[in-house]
Amino acid sequence: MVVSEQLVVVDKDILGGTPVFKGTRVAVKTMFDYLEESSLDDFLLGYPTVSKRLAEQVIELAAEKFLSGVAL
Repeated sequence: MVVSEQLVVVDKDILGGTPVFKGTRVAVKTMFDYLEESSLDDFLLGYPTVSKRLAEQVIELAAEKFLSGVAL
């Protein structure tokens, strides 16, 4: 199980409270937008402050939440 507090930050002083990858100012939604149109590799090329492992963990967390029926 992935712990969300280690992956995603929600802080009103960072992008107005939009969930971002921990340690970055990159919105998590941006990655999912990329995945709709392109690939994870393209996202990572465009946002090098997000590691592949962190992105994969956030995807895993989203899947866990979705499959458990917990609202994201």
